[in-house]
Amino acid sequence: MRTGDVAVPDGFKGFEEIEVETASTTIRGRRGGEGPPLLLLHGIPQTHLMWHRVAPALAERFTVVATDLRGFGASGKPESAPDHAPYSMRALAQDQVEVMAALGYERFSVAGHDRGARCAYRMALDHPDAVGKLAVLDVVPTAVAFDLADKQFALDYWVWSFLAAPEPVPETLIAGAPEAFVDYMLDTWSSVPEAFTAGVRAAYVDQFRDRDTVHAICEEYRAAATLDHEHDLDDIKHGRRIACPVLALWARGGAIDSWYDAVDVWRRWAVEVSGGSIATGHFMAEEAPEETAASLLGFLRS
Repeated sequence: MRTGDVAVPDGFKGFEEIEVETASTTIRGRRGGEGPPLLLLHGIPQTHLMWHRVAPALAERFTVVATDLRGFGASGKPESAPDHAPYSMRALAQDQVEVMAALGYERFSVAGHDRGARCAYRMALDHPDAVGKLAVLDVVPTAVAFDLADKQFALDYWVWSFLAAPEPVPETLIAGAPEAFVDYMLDTWSSVPEAFTAGVRAAYVDQFRDRDTVHAICEEYRAAATLDHEHDLDDIKHGRRIACPVLALWARGGAIDSWYDAVDVWRRWAVEVSGGSIATGHFMAEEAPEETAASLLGFLRS
């Protein structure tokens, strides 16, 4: 599926399509605006289109680059490996650093939501010279999530273990009802299900009709439960911390708000952390775009 196969939401009108060859795959997305470079990374079950309500406000002050992560949307789906390394956050972060360098941005800010936030913080740890500021939306580090998981986490966020199950079980089951799988996430994790326009929702569902995409996303979750967790633990062991300023945003009353002191968690991982909750569900960029944009702008411009 290429970026041109879906209707462009109004928020991305005027943005140019980009296609960048990295060392191991192709990354596609959009770029627009003027000013310092800002990379936007999406979560599941979304693509870069999730930023369509926030990107216009950000593009007034920044050159905004919004991409599909490896495996998602219109980006490449390279062959995996027995250890899932091609779909580790380390590999996904390397892609995005190469994309920004190819576009002429050796140092930039990055904001990520959900899976994109995991890619973003891995990028800040692995490539500290590239990341000037980091915003993480509605996540805690992968090692924290796994190590503090309990029965309620297993029941509420069964997607983590379901997608990490051995091939081909989740791939086969999702192929039978991609709409049911995507709609469950959008409607259950959101406080405003109508926030997803028909066209954008259809784009999210369509990527789960493609078996290569589903397999790639499953491989990402298999890597999360193995390599990503190990990489986080190695950072803890060796005292590596995120050097750039970090903004943590989360959904008020959601899982992060209920289970963690998010700012305190991130302060164990980063030198400088600020943040707070927003009255929204998990998909804050689509459910509460004005508040999300204002929080990001306040942080990025400070």
